[in-house]
Amino acid sequence: MFKVNRAPVVRTGVIIVCTLFGLYAYTFAMARWGHGTPPAAAAAGQQADQILVHKAERSLLLMKDGQILARYPIALGRAADHGAKSRDGDKKTPEGNYTIDWRNDHSRFNLSLHISYPDIHDRQRAEAAGYKTGGNIMIHGMPNGWQWLAPLFQRLDWTDGCIAVTNAEMRDIWSRVPVGTPIRIEP
Repeated sequence: MFKVNRAPVVRTGVIIVCTLFGLYAYTFAMARWGHGTPPAAAAAGQQADQILVHKAERSLLLMKDGQILARYPIALGRAADHGAKSRDGDKKTPEGNYTIDWRNDHSRFNLSLHISYPDIHDRQRAEAAGYKTGGNIMIHGMPNGWQWLAPLFQRLDWTDGCIAVTNAEMRDIWSRVPVGTPIRIEP
């Protein structure tokens, strides 16, 4: 009869479980403590007075007086190519005119700027259709501790509806975008 040596299989299983646990613990620790210190505000001449997002082009533009200050490649919600966000959990990025209404310097995603979705019109549409709008849509960086995967993350739409940039780009955006800045998200 053929006898199987279980020791290598068990050893491999233990290594896999320990590795997965280590990655989970690392992710948890970085989410709580890996956000760093936010940058200082940029000079007044470098402050944006509008943000423009082109979903189809996967680009975010910081604007001032109608001129482009900076352009960043972005990742969007996993279902971003299927229209505007309309309900909680649809993985879509909203479309329309909103405002940056608060900032989070203790985000699980480096730094984040909150977009004022849903507005009154989004809420009315959702209520009429009988569902929840969802919310907590942000412009944010990479998951804390995973910046080294940014080249991969930026090739994929991986968020739940947010707009993601690299951490270096997020620090630049943070320094240039004050609360109250309007944001237009186009298809």
